[in-house]
Order: sequence, then C-alpha cells, then structure tokens
Amino acid sequence: MNIKAITHTTIILFIVTAAIFMPMNPQNKVTALEEEVSVIVEVEGDPYKWKDYIEDYHPFVEVVHVYDTLLNALAIKGEAKDVYGIDKEDFIQHVFPAQKYEVPQPSLQSNQQTEKGEQSDRSEAEKASESPAKQNQSPQNADAIEPPDRPVDSEYTGEGIKVGVIDTGIAYEHPDLKANYHGGYDVVEFDEDPMETLPTQGPPTLHGSHVSGIIAANGEMKGVAPDADIYAYRALGPGGVGSSVGIIAAIERAVEDGMDIINLSLGSTVNSPDWPTSMAVNQAIDQGVAVVIANGNSGPENWTVSSPATSVKALSVGASITEMKIPYVTAPLDDKAIGLTPMMGAPEWNLQKPYKLVDGGLGKEPVENAEGKIVLFERGDIPFTEKVQKAEEAGAVAAIIYNNEKGKLEGGLTVPPSIPVAAVSKKNGKWLLEKAEKDLWLRTSYKHMEDKLASFSSKGPVVANWDIKPEVLAPGVNIASTVPGGYQELQGTSMAAPFVTGVLALIKEAHPDWSPERMKAAVLSTAIPFKNEEGGLYAPIAQGMGEIQPEKSINPEVLIHGSRLTFGKVTKRNETKTVNMMIENRSDQKRKFRFEIPDDSEGVTWDVPQTFYLKPGEKKKISINLRVHSGNLEKGMHQGWLTLYNENKPRKLPYLFVNKTADYPKIDGLELSVSPFEQNQLKYRMYLPDGADQLTIDLYDPETLRYIKTIVREKDVEAGMIDGIIPRKEVGEDHYLALVKVLNGQKYSSIVTDFQLLQHPSEF
Repeated sequence: MNIKAITHTTIILFIVTAAIFMPMNPQNKVTALEEEVSVIVEVEGDPYKWKDYIEDYHPFVEVVHVYDTLLNALAIKGEAKDVYGIDKEDFIQHVFPAQKYEVPQPSLQSNQQTEKGEQSDRSEAEKASESPAKQNQSPQNADAIEPPDRPVDSEYTGEGIKVGVIDTGIAYEHPDLKANYHGGYDVVEFDEDPMETLPTQGPPTLHGSHVSGIIAANGEMKGVAPDADIYAYRALGPGGVGSSVGIIAAIERAVEDGMDIINLSLGSTVNSPDWPTSMAVNQAIDQGVAVVIANGNSGPENWTVSSPATSVKALSVGASITEMKIPYVTAPLDDKAIGLTPMMGAPEWNLQKPYKLVDGGLGKEPVENAEGKIVLFERGDIPFTEKVQKAEEAGAVAAIIYNNEKGKLEGGLTVPPSIPVAAVSKKNGKWLLEKAEKDLWLRTSYKHMEDKLASFSSKGPVVANWDIKPEVLAPGVNIASTVPGGYQELQGTSMAAPFVTGVLALIKEAHPDWSPERMKAAVLSTAIPFKNEEGGLYAPIAQGMGEIQPEKSINPEVLIHGSRLTFGKVTKRNETKTVNMMIENRSDQKRKFRFEIPDDSEGVTWDVPQTFYLKPGEKKKISINLRVHSGNLEKGMHQGWLTLYNENKPRKLPYLFVNKTADYPKIDGLELSVSPFEQNQLKYRMYLPDGADQLTIDLYDPETLRYIKTIVREKDVEAGMIDGIIPRKEVGEDHYLALVKVLNGQKYSSIVTDFQLLQHPSEF
C-alpha cells in the first residue's frame, strides 16, 4: 500500500487493495495456504517464553529469531496454514505482514512504468509486477562507469569502526566490497546471507550495494571511510520493499551486533516524530549507536520528510549538487534559454554545434527525417527508453522529452542509449515544438553549477514537534558507486546519507569515546549553509545547518550542542519561547562569542546573551528567548537565521516556530486493510498531529458517489497515531470509496481512498 495523506484543499483518490497479502510477496498475488511465509509477531511479555511455547505446541512453525532489545517479538516462518494458527494465541499482540517501506526514489520516472497522462495498453499483471522502487535496479551500464576517487581528504579511514547498512542487502562478492564486508543478517529470509535480491527471487536490487560503496568501498573505488567494517542488514526485499517491523528488527539486530553507526537510506510516507520506526531509532541512539537517515526524495514541497528521518535524535540528511554542468538550448533571434535536465542512464549532453529540431510526437511511430537532428518527444504512454530507441534508429544526435503536465520532469533510462537525452517542462516543450515546426536550429550553451540544493530533496519540518529537518546536506546527485557487476550512478538522499555515515566513521576513529550526540554536534557545528540563485540562503527546512564539511568536522574548534533552534508552536496571544544550547570551546585559546541580534519585526522580539568569552575547554549553557505577539503575525510557519560569531567568524543557526497553525497535513499515514490472520476484521490506522474533535470514515459507491454508511465515528481523539478495528460484516464485501474526515474547531480535513475487500485465500 502507498497511502499518502493530504488536506481538505485537495482530494485525490489512492488505490488500496485490501486483500490477503503475505509480506515477502512483492507482486501482491494471493498466497497459497501451502506456501512458506515469514512474518514477525509482536508478543506480550517475555518473548523467550513464547518461543518455547510455539516450539512445543506449534511444531510446524519455526521461530527463527527473537527480538528483545527494541521490541518484544518473534520472527517465524512456515506454511501459511500453520502460521495462520499462531494468531489464535492470546499472547500475540500484532502481526506485521504489510509492506510499507522502500528505498526512497528521486523524482524519476522509470521507463518500465506507465508514464502519466495516458492509459497504458499493457496488462494489469505486467504493471503489477513493477515495483516503484525498481527503476534504478538494473545495472545495464554498470561496466561503463569509472570507479570514483575517494571523496574525502583525511588521514583517518574509519579503521576499526563497525557500520551497519540497513537496506536491500549487499553484493558482498564485489571486488571493492568483499574486503570490508564482515557479515550481517537478512530479516527478509531470516538467515545470515544478506545478499541483494537476485533476478530469480523477484525484482532484483542494487541499492544496498551502492550505499555500502559510498561508505566504505575499498578497491578500485574508495569510499569515504575505506577501512570501515561493513555489516549488511537486508530489511528490504524484492523491488526494495519491506515492512516497518522488519526495519525495526534490523535496527535491533544491528544494535545487538555492536554497530558504532547505522545507515538507513529508506523511508515511508509518514511525517511523524513518534511513528514506531522513528522511536526505534531514538532507542538505538540512546544505547550508544549513531544513526544516519536519508531525508527522502519527495521535495521540493514542505512537510515531506518522513519516518524514520523524523527521529528527534538521528542525523537526517538532504541532498546537494556539488558540481554539475547544466546544458541550455537557444534558438536564433530568441532571447530565451531552455535549461535541460539530463536523464539518468544517458551519456552527457555535450553538443558543440547547432542542430535542427524535429518533432517525434508521442514516440508511437518511427521517427522520420531525423538524421543528424535532435528529436523532441512528448511524454505519454510509451516508455522513455522506447522513444529514445526510435530516435537512435533514425540517426538522431540527441533527444528531448517534454512533460505533458505542469511541473518539472526528471527521468531515468534502464537501457543506456548511445545519444544524450534530456527532459524539459510542458511549457518549454511547447516552445521548442514551435521551433521544430519552423525548421529552426538549436544551439547548446552550458552553465557550471555547484553548491546547490537538489530539487527532489525532501523538506521539513516535522509535524507535532516542528523539528527542522534535514539537519545537514551532502552530495546526492550523479553519485557513482558499487553495484552488482560494476559501478553505476544514482541520485537521491539515499546517496547523501551514506556520505555522512562515512564521515561519522572518520570522526569515531579520531574520537573513539565520542557519543552519537557529540558526533552529530561536530557535523552540524561545521556545516556551511547554501545560497540560492538570488543570493539569499535556502530556507532552514530545506538545508538545516547546510553542506557538510568532512575534514573540518573531524576536529572542530567549537562544538555547538542544540544548534537548530526549534521554538515549537505559539498558541497564546503573547508567548515567550526558550531554546537552550551549549557552546564548547575545544581550541587551546580563549574565544570571544557574540550574537547578531535580528531586527525586531512586528510581532517578534529576541532576547539573546551579550558578548561572552570561553576559556580553552570551557562550556557554557546559552538560553535564546523569543517573544511572539501572535496577533501581529501571520498564521503559519516562520523561519530564518540567527548569527553567532566566534571571534569574527559567523555561524548561521536556523530557527523555526509556528504561529497558531500551518499548512501541514492534518491526516497522515492512512492504512485501511484486512489482516491475513484476522480476516473477519477491517483495520484502520492513521496519524493525526492535531488529534480531532471528531473523526469519521464514510463509505461511498465508487461509480455513483452515493453515500452508503458510516463505519467509524469517534469524538475527542487525542493527537498521535491511532488505530482501530471494524467487524468486516459491518463493512461488506464490495468496492468502496472511503472518505476519512477530521473536524478541528470549524475546519475539516479529509482524505479519500479507493479500496476493495476480497475473499480470504481459503475461499478461492
């Protein structure tokens, strides 16, 4: 299921098949009762007691692992008919078969998926077999990429530091990975072989190998920390998909195995600080393990950071572009330049002379008269790769694909073409189409770009606690790393997070006694914020403290603990908010510190300390007070920067507060499904950051939109995650639209979801 909450201002239909699906079944087909399945069950009380009980009274079910560090649970496997029987036991609290987590994908459209805007003529079975996480999982160009040099210049190499990579597994036989691979665990198959998913097992994966290489490749390619010990924990199976409890189980196993640092380049759709995965991350950090998490690839909209990156204590990472040559095309006598977005998998756009442009339409027919020209395609139901192949066959020198809807288009090609391919927006595509019809020539120019925020990088803040996420940026665009069979370039916050993980390994080697909190402070205290094209700083919720400075973070002269100033929500007319921070002078000289007081705007008054000095090794607790007169300010999110000077060196500190309310999603993480073990019950779960004066779930006919019945009506619902059970007989066996509404004061927020109740496998 991929349910995403929205507010009442926009109502979208989401497809949910509330059938009986087992967790390791990537293609969502009904599981036969004699098929072997694996699940994790949460138990009440001592899990070892219930392990013995199951072994005595359920001899056909195997208990393959016991979890007792972050959760009380058992991993079990057996034939479906036998596993079903476990749920009848009173000590079973929850069964976790649902697949909800996946490797976060950048804003790329796979050439194997249906392109938006038209209906595909492929069968439903073909479409169902393609996971959204599959798009970058085929390394056809793996041997065409040169292994990159080590991206950090440091005497430290991460030697002796144990790094756990919770992901899709690892190609541990890769020559650049095998020296540093030291083991791990597979919570998908419940064994000690965390190999990437192979083609014979389902949609193959390569994500975990790519992440591992960025951290600690040690062969032709050198990672950030080439001597660190890599332990792989396969929590995402075929297609890069897994369950929240599988993620938690992998975190627990990594903690038990004594990891120093854990990398999580994965995510969900839920922006919640107290979602179970975020809470498990906090517990791991409390036990002394640093955790680095990809912030997500759902930008550029606000409130798109998702669990587990919403963890209060983790280091959440956004993606930056460190260096890129951006091509632009122009036409004679036109004072307009169209920026091109190169497509992943294609050669670099490097045209040095003018070329004519020819219209290729939707790419359904062979392209005519394209020899030595650039072909322009409109996005439609023909996969990107097929369009480009038609251009190649016609002798074209390049191809451009324009969007068929508003917004930026970014895409990927799984079969590497011989010609460069780029994408443009619908508006720019129509402009180019006019030039093609006039038989004009296009000239390419180039702009060098560096130190820029990646547009796909998810933004904060986190709902409920209004935490600033991401906290730091790292390189995440066109990152070459190890994959099965060679090397491949990928992009996303998935690539940025392991860069930071590698830096933490260097810090840990330099300071073995440093806690996760101290290592995090070192990274944030030395980061430098990015400026946008207008010369101002990107917003705090887009970059946190800014771009990581690897070498400086290893031995910072000054540590700022609590550098992100989150003041929370203002609910009273006049309210003072206080944030405490700690400044530590690690240098051998006395240091002078002062704050640059922001200009008092109408409705906001600052109270910050005056100039103060710190001796070598001295620490000082600082209180920053913000008085808000809410009636003189617009409602919503307010953010900016406070400047702290260390001698004459400025350090920008991001701040944020919410006045009364903001445009965050009032309903998030909606799930509506039938359990494979409790088939007579419909379960619902969602996250309500504000709670609700009233919560209702109404059913409608999907064709006539006629109201049928109300199946949930609750009042005075507390904020946070809620769940409930509805007897299936009260719902029926039909196809419905479910309208979920929350009322707070006089304002409604809602989500519509389309779901169908199917029969249990035993009824087929």
